[in-house]
Amino acid sequence: MQTRHLYPAAIATILLTACATAPSPEQRAAYTEEARATVNQLAQTLGGELKTAMKEAGPEQAILVCKERAPRIAAAISAEKGVKVSRVSFKNRNPKSVPDAWESQVLHDFEQRLAKGASAADLEYGEVVQEGGAKSFRYMKGLVAQGVCMTCHGTLETIPEGVKARLATEYPNDQATGYLPNMLRGAVSLKKPL
Repeated sequence: MQTRHLYPAAIATILLTACATAPSPEQRAAYTEEARATVNQLAQTLGGELKTAMKEAGPEQAILVCKERAPRIAAAISAEKGVKVSRVSFKNRNPKSVPDAWESQVLHDFEQRLAKGASAADLEYGEVVQEGGAKSFRYMKGLVAQGVCMTCHGTLETIPEGVKARLATEYPNDQATGYLPNMLRGAVSLKKPL
């Protein structure tokens, strides 16, 4: 008889503990704002370096910015902010940019939202998740192909021959071509331990 009463009490304790550690709406909003700022920092830093490389040395050299500088920029921002930030895509150029299960679900959701007319600027999602005994805030912001992206990510007919040759050398297993403007190219993904 006593064990019957212990079981509901244990469940109640677990539920109260879980509720007490769940983030409030204000905390979730703060996590989202922080994640958005971090993702914007990555986009601005990488975008600035890409524009400079395109202007000074052309698109063939800009490929090296994505290959060499982008991972370093992401690592530096991750270390500075205490998060893990990266770029992921179903059609990845970098073999390390394959989305995990959570990221894949969000990317599919982004594709559906775009297909239903959502604005590219609205493609973001964040939530607190429990994975392998650890809690974290996960956030993704969609990367939508824009006109300038077509130089390296467009169709085989529109990518300049010099760029194709450089991509073949730098990324022999490249899958990140065939895009048209406003297509979802992937996302920036952020994971913050809680």
